[in-house]
Amino acid sequence: MAIHCVATAGELGDIQIAADLGSRIDTTGLPVERRVRHSLEVARALSSWNRTDEPLAVLLEAEQAAPEQVRHHYLSRELVIGWICGTRGRPAHPVADLARRLGIVAGG
Repeated sequence: MAIHCVATAGELGDIQIAADLGSRIDTTGLPVERRVRHSLEVARALSSWNRTDEPLAVLLEAEQAAPEQVRHHYLSRELVIGWICGTRGRPAHPVADLARRLGIVAGG
């Protein structure tokens, strides 16, 4: 039930509640798909505070749990595109590497 509150708070623009509550919820008993979706919501909330390191860490952890789900989910792609567009110059290596894995930029 609490994970739904996080998603709802994020959709309604209450980023502080989504980030604070989302980071404290233990999702280990949930199916991997639910855990990853929750992680994406938390990453989105954290990213809305113009942070990159924390949401990137959440997204990378979710990618380890379910790589295909993260690589093909619109939220992960939206986050990485936002980080790249918001960066002056070249994005940090972890962001650039993730962008390549998501197919946002060409590998090489």
